[in-house]
Order: sequence, then C-alpha cells, then structure tokens
Amino acid sequence: MSATTHGSTPYYFVPGPSRHPIMAAIGLFFVILGAGQWINGHDWGKWSLAFGLLFWWVVLYQWFRDAVAESEGGLYGRKIDLSYRWSMSWFIFSEVMFFGAFFTALWWMRAHSVPTLGSLDNALLWPDFKAVWPSMAAGVTGSPANIVEPFQAMTPFWLPTINTALLLTSGVTLTIAHHALQHGERAKTILWMWATVVLGIVFLFVQGYEYVHAYRDLNLKLNSGPYGSTFFMLTGFHGFHVLVGMLMLLFITLRLMKGHFTKERHFGFEGAAWYWHFVDVVWLGLYVLVYWL
Repeated sequence: MSATTHGSTPYYFVPGPSRHPIMAAIGLFFVILGAGQWINGHDWGKWSLAFGLLFWWVVLYQWFRDAVAESEGGLYGRKIDLSYRWSMSWFIFSEVMFFGAFFTALWWMRAHSVPTLGSLDNALLWPDFKAVWPSMAAGVTGSPANIVEPFQAMTPFWLPTINTALLLTSGVTLTIAHHALQHGERAKTILWMWATVVLGIVFLFVQGYEYVHAYRDLNLKLNSGPYGSTFFMLTGFHGFHVLVGMLMLLFITLRLMKGHFTKERHFGFEGAAWYWHFVDVVWLGLYVLVYWL
C-alpha cells in the first residue's frame, strides 16, 4: 500500500483498485438519462431517475464506509490529512466560482442588460418599456412583450430574515461544538452538533414555505422574467447546498456518537465545518443582493 511506513501508519496510504468510481458513474448515468427524458415528456424517465439516485446513494454509502474504516484503522497519516485539506479547499473554491457566476449574472442583468433595453436604441422596439428592477408587472422589466404574468418581488421580511438568523446561529453552535471537540468534551460536542443539524433542517422548511408563498401569494415563479429566474436559481442552489451541508453534519454527528474523531485528529469534522461556514457566507451575500437591493 505504501513504500515507506512509520510505525503502524503508512507515510502515504494508496488504496487498492476500487469498484466505487465506475459504479457511481453508472448511477449518475441513469440519473441524467432519467431526468432528461422525464422533462421531455417520457414518463419512464422518472423511474430511471429514481433508480439512478438510489443506486448512487448505495454506492456512496459503501464508498464512505470504506473510507471511514481506513481512517479509523490508522491508515491515514499526515500526508493524507494534508491531501484531504487541499481537496476540500479546492472543492470550496469551485463552489465560490459557481455562485460567483450566478451573482455576476444577477449584476450583469441589473447593471447592463435592463438599462440597455430601456435605452434610446430600443425605444422603437419597446416604446413603453421601463428599465426598473425588479419587474412588478407585465410590460416592465420582466416582460417587454407582455408574455410574463404580473408578480410581486420577494421582500426580506420576514422569512428571509428568519433564515438569516437561523444560519448565523448555526454557525455559532457549530463553532461551540468544534471548540468542545478540541478540548475532548465529546458529549458537549454531540449536543451542539445536533443543535446545528436541527437549525439546518428548520432553515430548509422555512425556505420551502417561502417558495409556497412565492408561488401562491406573489405569483413569483421560475419563468417570471430575469428576476424570477435569478431568484430561484440562487436561492434554490443555495438551499441544495444547505441540504448537502446538513447531511454532512448529520453524518459527522453520528460518527461522533460512535466514538470517531479525537481532539488531535478530526479533519472530517473540520471539512464539514468549512463547508457549512461557506454556505453561511453565501447566504449573507444572497440576503443582501437578492432580498434588499
């Protein structure tokens, strides 16, 4: 497994051949195939999607189980720890660029596209067009050609503000849990981790209720012009990342309850914490740029 061994821990652990990557790729193939066919009117696509997701989750469970066994078996030394830290750092960087693209699209539409449509160059094409953001009615920003139904914009009060408080509080509870783990206080760590997981779940339920309110009361939908598309793309993808982060914290909490991690070695905990704090920061930017400005 490694060329050099220090004690019982390899200098750099190299796993043997694994079936997990190809099996995960097969699961994702059925996910993409099913999703593509379903949205194009083929009813069997939903069954392919469901099968692919179930298959993929089973593979991930087995893959993570093997990785945990390797870690708890003492096969991961300092080099593997460093490798994981760099991997998580680059992953979060890729997520920064992902959300940066959507924030840039929002800025471009507000600062360039909409003003350009309202300029003199387009006055003959849409003489009644008003270059304001966001659109409140058909014929304004959302629909120069009157093809988008009138809608209302989402305000920061009160659901988004409640969710902001929930995420900020979860960042505090997670930090308390981290300090407790560093001091070897496992019971305290588990308590505050469960509090963080619950706050994440509550956030998701509040966002779900916000979407119901948007569709039912504000008539705000994904096809409600550039405002509706950017609103749901940004908040929807962020909500998905909250779900992923919450699941990561849940699995870390369950591992803590099994006795995994020590105050000296707990990067699995730290990696999940990095991700959760990243999700918090993205939400703060989203809260200001989408709900307030």
